[in-house]
Amino acid sequence: MSVIFRAFRAVDDQQSCLKFIEGHRMVLEAYGITMITSNNAKWVTHENTYVIIAEHPVTKNALGGVRVQVADENLLLPIVHAVGQVDSKIHEVVSMHAGKRIAEACGLWNAKEIAGYGYSFFILRSAIALAHQLSVDSLFALAAPVTVEMCLNAGFKIETYLGNNGFFNYPKLDLVATAMVINDLDKMSMSTESDRTHIFEIMNNPDQIAVVSGPKGDVTIDYRLSLKKPE
Repeated sequence: MSVIFRAFRAVDDQQSCLKFIEGHRMVLEAYGITMITSNNAKWVTHENTYVIIAEHPVTKNALGGVRVQVADENLLLPIVHAVGQVDSKIHEVVSMHAGKRIAEACGLWNAKEIAGYGYSFFILRSAIALAHQLSVDSLFALAAPVTVEMCLNAGFKIETYLGNNGFFNYPKLDLVATAMVINDLDKMSMSTESDRTHIFEIMNNPDQIAVVSGPKGDVTIDYRLSLKKPE
């Protein structure tokens, strides 16, 4: 099993953004989710949104991905919009980071073709490495129940000041999301040793072909995470 992880700025590759949106939409609809911020196409024209798309090495079909959206005056972080609907304290949390460069890892998904191989773990680690490349100080995430442990292992901590100790009913009343954040991307002090080692390897060498161990055995990832100017 081999997959390409490719990073780009959203405004520089609109076609790949559309591939990302369509693939993510299909995954969400399989769970009965149709109205969430990740499906809002405003980020496609946002100059501070960056995308990692997982692609099939031959067909180039989108198999998964994640966005790293850097906060600015033009577009709220998705977590602010989502959590703000149920807890206005999210604005206080964001204001605590005034003067810092903050971002959110959002829209994480993978297609059923690669489900069970651990690619979500590797996509998340790649998002953290990309955020570090973008000089982000604090990286937020809004995690589904099945990804909370993965995020904790990767170095996120639960933002207990929000909601019910960090937990919310979102995007539907019968679903739960957890607000999380990493405040030390240069150290990754809260991550497990294996996650930290892998993340630092990607940070130090964002363009590499690596064989990594997943739940179903070894998988090959062609990392192309260095941000390049459009041709």
